[in-house]
Amino acid sequence: MSTIKQVSEMAGVSSATVSRVINSPESVREATRSKVTHAMKALQYRHNGIAASLASSKSNTVGYVVPELHGFFFGSMMSGTEAVLRKANKHMYVAAGHSNVTEEQDAIDYLLARRCDALILHVEAVSDEYLIALAAQNIPFVVVNRFIKEIGERCVALDNELGGLLATQALVQAGHEHIAYIAGSLWKADGQARLNGHKRALAQAGLAYEPLLTYEGTFQAKSGLQGAKSLLETGLPFTAVACGNDEMASGAIEAFRQLNLDVPNDISVIGFDNLEFCHYLSPRLSTVNYPTQRIGEVAAQWILNEVYQKRHISFEHIISPEVILRDSISQRV
Repeated sequence: MSTIKQVSEMAGVSSATVSRVINSPESVREATRSKVTHAMKALQYRHNGIAASLASSKSNTVGYVVPELHGFFFGSMMSGTEAVLRKANKHMYVAAGHSNVTEEQDAIDYLLARRCDALILHVEAVSDEYLIALAAQNIPFVVVNRFIKEIGERCVALDNELGGLLATQALVQAGHEHIAYIAGSLWKADGQARLNGHKRALAQAGLAYEPLLTYEGTFQAKSGLQGAKSLLETGLPFTAVACGNDEMASGAIEAFRQLNLDVPNDISVIGFDNLEFCHYLSPRLSTVNYPTQRIGEVAAQWILNEVYQKRHISFEHIISPEVILRDSISQRV
């Protein structure tokens, strides 16, 4: 195998410059970088990351624990993270925690054992106390989609309660007074926070909250379909439904379609997340924008700032949502 020394000799630069091209290419002038990469290809040089990590105590890898490996939401967030890390010549290992305490802890232990320099934790089942204790061990990690006051400087999250409030306010402002709600799993912080926002919006509008018009789903489309049918079976009147995410909203729209109810003329629907498929539903879904890709980017930037001492960029740890109005809400006279 060729060596860094051989590459440096062919390129006419120092071994330190070759090392910078490998580890921090953005810090090297383009002309020099081009000479080094040409020499590496000519010599078929392959960087030994394991040996380098042992020598430098850095593996240039970041571990990411995510609830699931499928779905628009998680894919968008991980994509944002990966793009920022790749630009900084860092790589990402991914493990799924499946919203289970044991599996989330196992995933964290696995990634630490792989010598990851830092972790991004999108975890839902482990307790706040577990994460606070992890921080006390000086393990570098950032938490996404969750805010824990005691380690707030390590968290990047959306203001989910504000998002829930804005969603229901959009229905109230359209003249709806009888509004049902399909919640995500209420044992999850974001599911509960969005429901709390819904209740706040009703209270601010002087509208009564009716518990029978709230259905607890699972954030999956199927539960939105089941929830819509269950709400109708209560016999209580409602002209609009706010949903804890877009997937459940799509399920609810399908349920109404099956029962020959028109959206939005018979029942208005608003979702939460602003996933790409919202543009292609019929009608196009009004929703609350959750900038998943941006949050993934911010998490990666936190790690570059705190672990790799790259250029420091300031950012908000709590990101504000906004309503996106499309075609699924009708105006009530």
